[in-house]
Amino acid sequence: MEFFNKVGKVALGSRLRLMTASFTDDAAKIYELYGVDFNPKWFPVFYTIAEDREITITEIANEIGHSQPSVSKIIQEMIGAGILEEGIKTEDKRKNNVVLTKKGIQISQQIKQQLLDIDIAVEGLISEAKHNLWAAVEEWEFLLQQKSLFKRVSDQKKLRESKNVEIVEYDSKHKEAFKSLNVEWISTYFEMEESDYKALDNPEEYIINKGGKILVALYENEPVGVCALIKTNVADYDFEMAKMAVSPKAQGKSIGWLLGNAIVEKARELGADKIYLESNTILKPAINLYYKLGFEKVFGLDTPYKRCNIQMELVL
Repeated sequence: MEFFNKVGKVALGSRLRLMTASFTDDAAKIYELYGVDFNPKWFPVFYTIAEDREITITEIANEIGHSQPSVSKIIQEMIGAGILEEGIKTEDKRKNNVVLTKKGIQISQQIKQQLLDIDIAVEGLISEAKHNLWAAVEEWEFLLQQKSLFKRVSDQKKLRESKNVEIVEYDSKHKEAFKSLNVEWISTYFEMEESDYKALDNPEEYIINKGGKILVALYENEPVGVCALIKTNVADYDFEMAKMAVSPKAQGKSIGWLLGNAIVEKARELGADKIYLESNTILKPAINLYYKLGFEKVFGLDTPYKRCNIQMELVL
C-alpha cells in the first residue's frame, strides 16, 4: 500500500477498485467452496430475479442501479449458462420477462446457507474494524448523490482560479476589451442593436461621464470580463446593471459572480437604493446568476432592446 500512502486521497477510486477486485476474487473462491458454478458479477441480477421470480430487464436495471445494456449482457451470459430463460414476451423488446430455469432455482436454494455464512463473516469483519465500512459506504453514496465528486472538484477548481481574478475599475486601455467581449456574446445569441453601439463605442461618454461605472475582471492581467453600472432615469431606479460579458475561455472561474457582486457593491457606494437589469431567458446561466445576486423579476419597464424579454430589480 506504499503507493496509496504516497499518493493519498486522489487515488481513492484506484484503491476502491483494488479492494473490489479482492472481494471479487474471494467471491469466486467462495462459490467454488460451496460447489456452485456461478460468476460473482451475476449476483445482483440473479438475486433480483430470484426474489421477484418474473421481472423485466428495465425493472432489474432500475432496481440494482445498473445500465440496461449491462443488465442485458449479464442476462445473455446467464441464459447461455442455463440459469435463466426468457419468460412472457411483450411488444416492447426491452420489457421481455426473464425467469429462473430449473438450474437457476437449484442454485438459488444452494446459496441460501452460503449467503448466511457470508453475512456472519462480514459482520465479524465489521466488529473487528475501527470504522464500519458498510455504514460509511451508505453515507458516501448519499453524499455523492447530493453532490458528485466531479461537481466537488469542479467547484474547488473554480474557487482556486477565482482567487486569481482581480476586479478593477475601467481605464481607457480597457476600451477595446469592453467592446470585444460584449460583441462576442451578443453576436453569439442575438444581433447587435443601436443602443449596443452607443455604449460600446463610447463608454466614457455614454457611461463614465454620466456618473456610471465600468468594472473589468482581469485574469493573469488579461481582461476576461466586464460589467457596467449605467446611470438611468427609468422609473425610480438609480442605475442599470448592464453590459456584463465574460470570455468563453475564462468561464468556470466565477467571474460573473465576482463582477456582479462588485457592481452591486459599487452601486451601494454610490448611494443607490434600487438597480435593475434587462436580459433574455435563453441565457439561463446569466438568469440564475442574477437570482443568486438577489434580483427579482419586474414588469412594465420600457426597453430599447429587441432581445429583452425579462427585467429584474435589486433593492439595496
